[in-house]
Amino acid sequence: MRKKAFLVCLTIMLYIGFFIPFFTWDSKVKAIVALVIIQILWIGKVFPLAFSSLLLMLLLSFHFFTYEETLSYFSSGIVWLLFSTYIISKAFIDTGLASRISLMMLKLSRGRGSILIFISFILMFVLSALIPSNVGKGSLVSSVLDSLIVSLKRINNVENLAKSLFIGVAYLASISGVFVATGASSTIYTFGMFSEFNHELNYLSWILIFGIPILVFIVIQWLIFLLCFPPETIDKKMLMELLEIKINDLGKMSLREKKVLGVIGLTLILWMTQYIHGYSIPQIGLLGACLTVFPVIGVWKWEQAKKSVDWDMILFFASTLMVSGMLLKTGTVDWMAAWLNDILKFQSPFLIVTILVVCTVVLRIFFVNILGFLTIMLPLAITIGQTMPGVSPLFVAMPVFLAGVPGFFLITQSPVHLISFSYGYFSEKDLLRVGIFAAFSWILIILLSAFYYWQ
Repeated sequence: MRKKAFLVCLTIMLYIGFFIPFFTWDSKVKAIVALVIIQILWIGKVFPLAFSSLLLMLLLSFHFFTYEETLSYFSSGIVWLLFSTYIISKAFIDTGLASRISLMMLKLSRGRGSILIFISFILMFVLSALIPSNVGKGSLVSSVLDSLIVSLKRINNVENLAKSLFIGVAYLASISGVFVATGASSTIYTFGMFSEFNHELNYLSWILIFGIPILVFIVIQWLIFLLCFPPETIDKKMLMELLEIKINDLGKMSLREKKVLGVIGLTLILWMTQYIHGYSIPQIGLLGACLTVFPVIGVWKWEQAKKSVDWDMILFFASTLMVSGMLLKTGTVDWMAAWLNDILKFQSPFLIVTILVVCTVVLRIFFVNILGFLTIMLPLAITIGQTMPGVSPLFVAMPVFLAGVPGFFLITQSPVHLISFSYGYFSEKDLLRVGIFAAFSWILIILLSAFYYWQ
């Protein structure tokens, strides 16, 4: 309580010192102070996320934009894409189809512990196309894996297996969200920003750009887990029987499951063929969301569907767009980029990108919210890229984006880390031990992708 009171007082003092008309400050200074204020409110959790976002809206509309300009960010197609994916993914989970697909995929392990770890990684990527929430994916997969581990522990010692599975959930929930353009709120935001610089960017090209590096990381991460936590020998027959029992408990595939499978299938097909028909990804997403409610075709009523939308996150998501707009409009990003360019001038593109990627990984330790962090780093990276002759702004922004997504070292780096850690299967020391190797391999893959694959 004292901590929150201190942060509130600090916020008020910053506002009085820099925004009261009696003082005159450059717009760039005000923008930086506004950025500090909102990060204090978001990271310090002084108020609920949505209320802090509303305060930001007032701050921006009084000092940076008109009120109408501030509200215009809510009409962004990217905001409505997030709205649509909430409805589609909740329908996918509520019908039981998500649990069924998860269990059926885990059966592909054939009861082998090492393969089970790898399949659980792949499962996260399958779910990323259907659940645009890292917390949603992490919660779902953690609950399924926990029920398996509890049953296996009655006969076998599966300590290492459990560590690999649950640390894997912590890492891959966020990384898998990059796999598709609709995989997470932070990815949706990034897709919208990158599309402004590359109008040919679409659902399929996004997978080709980021999918290959991520799949390479999966294999390396799997090998790291096998070396750090060699999985115990388990009874293959027993594991397969457990999975079969859980699938049978779900019963036969219901009509609702078949309907939502059809809706999701149609949505994914339209997303992947966007380059043919030309309809935007947000537009197709809204179509899919509406189909889940449509008579006969749908699987629920609007009264149920609207409860699936995280309106707090919608407000927060729109406010992150406002922060980016403020930094760009005031020239703050240009000023910060110029300062960095003075430090990095005469350096090779390889060294510049490497420094930015490493700094992003280190700074990510202090930011729990990926989206809030990227609203600072991506505009800065794009602006630096624009000053580098002969390269696209995305040449710098894409590596920074990948570097800023995962948190490898502390359980406080992501809500999914906290969810996975709460099951009690791994310690903070275990996370840090694997995280050092994982972070090094992730940085190496990003740099190789930037200078060889993406070229």
